[in-house]
Parts: sequence; C-alpha cells; structure tokens
Amino acid sequence: MRYAVYFTPPEAHPLTSAAAIWLGRNAFDDAKPSISVPQTDLAHDQWLTATAEPRRYGFHATLKAPFSLSPDMQAHTLHEAFRSFCRTTSATVIPRLVLAQLGPFFALVPDGECHAVAELGASCVQAFEPYRAPLSEADMARRKPERLTARQRENLERWGYPYVFDEFRFHMTLTGPIETADQPRMRAILEERFAPFVGQPLQIEHLALFVEEERGSPFKVAELLPLA
Repeated sequence: MRYAVYFTPPEAHPLTSAAAIWLGRNAFDDAKPSISVPQTDLAHDQWLTATAEPRRYGFHATLKAPFSLSPDMQAHTLHEAFRSFCRTTSATVIPRLVLAQLGPFFALVPDGECHAVAELGASCVQAFEPYRAPLSEADMARRKPERLTARQRENLERWGYPYVFDEFRFHMTLTGPIETADQPRMRAILEERFAPFVGQPLQIEHLALFVEEERGSPFKVAELLPLA
C-alpha cells in the first residue's frame, strides 16, 4: 500500500467534475474508466492511451509524492498527522490557472510564480517525510536517475522524489505523453474542454490523502480535509 498527499478540489467542484469526465474516472468514488470517449474528435483508443496515466493517479497536483509507509509508523498515525497538518496550514489561491505543455504532457498550472503554493508543497514534503519508507532499488530505477539533473538525483535520494523545493512545479496532469504531431490537436481539445477554468483563480482550500491499495491499482481519495 502507498499513500500520497495531493491537492484536489472537492468532489462537487466543477473542475473536479470536468476532469473526471475527461479522465474517465472520479478518484472520490473510484469509478471505473468510462466506456465511451468524452465528446471530442479523438478516437476511443487514442483517448484511452492519452489519459491512462493520469486516470490511474486521479485528478490532482502532487505535494508529497506516493510513498510506502515506514515500518516504524502505522496508518492511523499518518491520518492523524494529515489532520493536524490541515488544521494548522493556511489555505491559499492560485491567481490565474493556465493550460501548459510540460514536455510531451499537458497540465493545468499557475500562470507564473506562485510562492505560497510552492511553500505549501515544501511544507508537505517535510511534514510527511518521517512517515515515508526508503525507496527500494526498483523504485529508484523507475525514476530513471540517469536522466535526472544532479539536484534532482539528490532530491530523489533524500526525499524520495526528484521534483521538490526548487524543482517543484504545481501541475494538475491531464494527459500522458502525446506524440509531437498530435500535440496541436490535443491542446485545442483541452483548451475547449477546460475553457471555464483557464484564466480563472483556483482556491487551494483542501488537501487530500490518497491511497494506492496495491501497486498498479488506481489511487483513490482516502480523506479530504479543509485547510485552515
């Protein structure tokens, strides 16, 4: 079993609903992938491939990347720590959300620097580190450390994830890698589908503790709590 601390809006939030339709899965009720593609010009198999990875993880932004529980800890102590963190951590806001391309992936990100959100991410990384079991050699290898920068490798070894602190970028993933030739069409589809949210603020008022019950199974929301 693995856990993760993510940001996701509440289940009833319009962005959560739009993302669930696009991804074909709602991490709050662990619904199975939709059998039909959302109304786009994508073929069903193209949509399934494009959304496979974010579908499994659920719509979210990573704050504390997935981790196995330390042998010295128990699940209830992690839940207690999560509740305490939410009670004592202030809510914040992303002033303007935009659609961005991160390499071959598409995601919703802040428009420019957002220091309060970066600080929230750093706080999560540090606060929940005592609950994380060390990465196995297989987990280290999955991150392809040979492709990482020196700083990212240091982060991976120290914190279990390459993209923390100065390497952190808040992003809510909408696709897996998209072939170069298909990227303009995918951007157009996503710009239309998420138009009500692009250019608008996004309140960061809740955090979620996600759980992956077995390796490779879908992540689902175990607990969602408001921030202070």
